[in-house]
Amino acid sequence: MNKINKQNTTTYTLITGASKGLGRSFAFELAGRGKNLLLVSLAGEQLEELSEELASRFNIEIHFYEGDLSKKKTVYAIAEWANRFETDTLINNAGIGGSGRFEVADPVLLSRMIQINVYSTAILTRLMLPNLLRQQKSFVLNVSSMAAFGPIAYKTVYPATKAFVLSFSRGLNEEFRKSNLFVSVLHPGPMRTNPEVIQRIEKLGFFGCIGLLSTEQMAHNAITQLYRRNSLIIPGFMNKVNWLLFQIVPIWIRLPMVSWIFRKEFQ
Repeated sequence: MNKINKQNTTTYTLITGASKGLGRSFAFELAGRGKNLLLVSLAGEQLEELSEELASRFNIEIHFYEGDLSKKKTVYAIAEWANRFETDTLINNAGIGGSGRFEVADPVLLSRMIQINVYSTAILTRLMLPNLLRQQKSFVLNVSSMAAFGPIAYKTVYPATKAFVLSFSRGLNEEFRKSNLFVSVLHPGPMRTNPEVIQRIEKLGFFGCIGLLSTEQMAHNAITQLYRRNSLIIPGFMNKVNWLLFQIVPIWIRLPMVSWIFRKEFQ
């Protein structure tokens, strides 16, 4: 829990999972827009170096916190730390996924997935809510996935956690529709975020590249649409086509087809 000082502060944007992938791109996108940042990631992921780079390059103020969101006490500790600052935007970006047969899945990994994707998203939002509501205008952006729109065999838990994020976000936005708080949910398709994800995308071949966007494109699109008050964000033309297919193709056709595609990830 450290800070990089550059100027007097007004309000901050809190980003979880900020050290790499989409979270890192969110940090650069918002820093480029002159936003002060509160960055959270696991220890050992060069978060201090990232903070120093952003503060120097964009002349903003940044505070950072290294902690593991799979631990419940850490979620509360992060909220206690972040609530020391006037925070007008929360981006729940941290999340983990994976593919494989459920019967051999590591229960520890499944527990971490549920804890980070579901618990930390809901509870951190709740703990930050009083802070967000006292701002003149505030935003929550929850990162879901295209996988949230339907079940997938061999990825059984991950789509279920992201479906929670979708339902939670839509319901919360309606609940606060007449307030100063706006809640949006982002559904990224495939992105080249880290070596493990890149390897999975390559195994899927053509299907893995449908709707493929860079993390920079995704972050720019998401933040732009968030500020335009779009409550459901699906960046990219092909991802919108895929979303439409999810709506019109019967599940008894779609589920075996999509599951066959993702089975390639671990073959």
